[in-house]
Amino acid sequence: MPRTSQSASAALTAIGVDIGKDVFHIVGFDRAAKIALRRKIKRSALVETFEALPRCVVGLEACLSAHFVSCTLRQLGFEPRIIPAKYTKPFVKGQKNDYNDAEGIAETAMRPNFKTVAEKSQEQLDLQALHRVRSRLVSRRTATINQIRAFLIEQGIAVRTGARALRNSLFAILKNRESEISPRMTSIIDGLYEDWVSLDKRIESLTLEIEKISEVETNCERLMSVPGIGPLISTATVAAIGTGEAFDRGRDFGAWPGLVPRQYSTGGKPILGRISKQGNRYLRTLFVQAAHIILMRPKNWLKFAFGRWLEHASTRMHKNKLATALANKLARIAWSILRNGGTFGTQIRTADAI
Repeated sequence: MPRTSQSASAALTAIGVDIGKDVFHIVGFDRAAKIALRRKIKRSALVETFEALPRCVVGLEACLSAHFVSCTLRQLGFEPRIIPAKYTKPFVKGQKNDYNDAEGIAETAMRPNFKTVAEKSQEQLDLQALHRVRSRLVSRRTATINQIRAFLIEQGIAVRTGARALRNSLFAILKNRESEISPRMTSIIDGLYEDWVSLDKRIESLTLEIEKISEVETNCERLMSVPGIGPLISTATVAAIGTGEAFDRGRDFGAWPGLVPRQYSTGGKPILGRISKQGNRYLRTLFVQAAHIILMRPKNWLKFAFGRWLEHASTRMHKNKLATALANKLARIAWSILRNGGTFGTQIRTADAI
């Protein structure tokens, strides 16, 4: 592989970086859109390598440590652009390897019309980590509860749906069916219940920490003026998009979590299907849950600015479709508040919010 000359590297206009665990692959283009730089470096040599390169646009594929690398390069005077992986894939030529990936990233970075991922601050990354840990613990708790139910049903014992029903009746079942359930199975279920209690405590601790952050974060406080939006949604939204500068309008943010119909239009005929379910699944779930909470209390609808729309839509939509439409509206309102300031124009705040 030929070495890159100093004169060639001096004319670089765009660089693509394929980020690996220990090794980075770098491909740079000159003003004639020809490859002028092709190099493999260690992660520890990132700063040293880029200090010797001319300041230009640097493309990074959205992945682990992309925000750290972006922040490091920005401090050196470069213009980093974090690009979603689905945008770089069409530009990868030939078979997949690290250099071809870096070349495709560099080509994508030169396109001005592609949307890029906003660089997250350390506070956003910390808040996002809190939500991810909490989400993982909730999944583990659900798996633990389901395993307890599965072991009971193997003994011919069915318990009413709901975690509260299982918790309230579990020890009574083990005592009343002592002759039917073996001591070993009883011990296993007791251990699972201890895991359940431990997970509850950790989830509650993380939830309290998130709630404390929402009380002191100005953007979160403004978001919580929206019906159905509480500490979880407000902090998750701020962690994901900051002040929403990555989106030009509310409908773009509504589409990002996958709350809009999937489109397959051709020949001038628009064809819309189910929601796309692309983008941030966690935010989509939270907004849909918030919409369902609002729909549970129709007597409060007219107290909200969108109440008349909601009443009219409820007469022609299935409840699940209505919940998705309302979730999309809530997401667009949330973006508008973050981007333009102010609070939501409603007379009351819902008692139940996520």
